[in-house]
Amino acid sequence: MKKHLNTLFVTTQGTYLSKEGECAVISIDKVEKTRIPLHMLQGIICFGRISFSPYLFGYCAELGITITFLTEYGKFLCLMQGPARGNILLRRAQYRLADNYEQSAMIARSFIIGKIGNARITLSRTMRDHAEKVDLVQMRRAQHLLAGCIRKIQTITDQEIIRGIEGEAAKIYFDVFDQCITASDPLLRFSGRNRRPPLDRINCLLSFLYTLLTHDIRSALESTGLDPSAGFLHKDRPGRPSLALDVLEEFRSYIADRLTLSLINRGQIQANDFTISETGAVKLNDDARKTVLTAYQQRKQEEIEHPFIKEKMAIGLLWHMQAMLLARFIRGELDTYPPFVWR
Repeated sequence: MKKHLNTLFVTTQGTYLSKEGECAVISIDKVEKTRIPLHMLQGIICFGRISFSPYLFGYCAELGITITFLTEYGKFLCLMQGPARGNILLRRAQYRLADNYEQSAMIARSFIIGKIGNARITLSRTMRDHAEKVDLVQMRRAQHLLAGCIRKIQTITDQEIIRGIEGEAAKIYFDVFDQCITASDPLLRFSGRNRRPPLDRINCLLSFLYTLLTHDIRSALESTGLDPSAGFLHKDRPGRPSLALDVLEEFRSYIADRLTLSLINRGQIQANDFTISETGAVKLNDDARKTVLTAYQQRKQEEIEHPFIKEKMAIGLLWHMQAMLLARFIRGELDTYPPFVWR
């Protein structure tokens, strides 16, 4: 259950990975930098120009080590994995639910309730910790509107209406997100969500963390036997991990948004940690990316009590637990899927 820690992030451009014995050898400019025992790895995430020896590639497939390729900006490109894992009976049940419009909408509703609930709590924490720096009237109004979105969605069985309420809630939340940033640098402001590619520093950091989180959630779903491509909220699309994106909704605010705010407000990430291309696309530089990766891994090792099962666990186990709860619901062992909502 600690496999969430066994992910190798490769960020230095031009890195070459090869196999020697039972180890992955990491080299830069033909100089060996380190080697890592392959039995310790569950996944390798590569950012930008990273290459592999065919022998390592094949051996990772045999061991079930997933290799994910992203652009330097953190945009997903593709992944390599070995023979498909998972329980065929569970996946058949998952596909049947995904094809049932009303049942699929019920599960989608749970994901969005979790998302909105966690967004409200993020705003509450900001008001508690930085009451003197925020517009409390505006923040409370946003909280009130988000609570209204949760009430509104409770009995909706139409997926398009659910998506509409989700979009409404996202706008309410991001309209006040800039107030959660206490750093004084005018270059570290947030005026709205943008992506593909991100056009400002805050969106760059958010997108990067969303990508890391999606990778971990995808691995958790596969480990549980679920198909990460067959979702309930996000529509099917070739190459899209729709179910991973569904579960991501519950964790966007609690993990990625909060970590973004911590890194910026504490000065761990600053305006000069980003580069801007001629097209306006913004990306983290190598050192800043390593800072974010380290903070993300440390965050996953912190402990929290799971609000549904009432047991303490590492934060990095939360999406594994949600994957197991979702599998139990799909098998008919739970009456409903309980979304993760931070207490």
